[in-house]
Amino acid sequence: MKAIFIAGTAGSGKSALVTRIKEHYTKSGSFAAVLNLDPGVEDTPYAPDVDIRDHIDIVALMRQHKLGPNGALMMASDIMASKLDLIQNEADTINPDYLIVDTPGQIELFAYRSSGPYITENLIAEEKVGIFMYDGKLITDPTNFVSISMLATSIRLRLGLPMINLLSKQDLITDMVGEIIKWSSNLPALENAIASSTDGESYALISNILRGLNQGGLSQGLIPISSVTGEGMVNLEMALSRIISLGEEIED
Repeated sequence: MKAIFIAGTAGSGKSALVTRIKEHYTKSGSFAAVLNLDPGVEDTPYAPDVDIRDHIDIVALMRQHKLGPNGALMMASDIMASKLDLIQNEADTINPDYLIVDTPGQIELFAYRSSGPYITENLIAEEKVGIFMYDGKLITDPTNFVSISMLATSIRLRLGLPMINLLSKQDLITDMVGEIIKWSSNLPALENAIASSTDGESYALISNILRGLNQGGLSQGLIPISSVTGEGMVNLEMALSRIISLGEEIED
């Protein structure tokens, strides 16, 4: 079993991508299953094969502990790690070639509390890879691009996974895709874009941040995709294959 963890900001298109990836592997003759790790989601565009909601009830937590929605989600995130044995047993019983893991919409509850790193480290799989989704609608501004890039780097460090960076919603920002890709690979181009859209103090701060970090690590290999049209999926599939040592699949 190979595990693919899908992460990103709320609304970046994680669940839609999960559906696309499962469809791809199914069409190629592989057995893919989906693990939903979002205890607060009401509906998903796919039918989860393993579902954390079978083990954690947000509404029950709210009632039992007199919590609001945010407090219940925080508690659920902490409880999630204790359910790993159950999740592992269910996944092993299904025994898929690929386990596609849809992480919580509030990524900070997964990555910055103890449960997320614990699960990514201790879930038993032959290979593990992460995908971080840059929401295309959020990063048409260069300052936002830097902010999300820093978040992506932080998530990679927290989860300890080899990470593929995706630019989602390509179909909605067709006029900006080329510019964003340039920002991801050309530091002077990004600095120029920031200089033309911010004041001097903000530019100095952001420029220092960029130069203090390895730009290649911020958004290396950013792949534009659309889960609606399927654009870019071939490039994503190739990146996944390289990491999980299945390059022969592309040749087939």
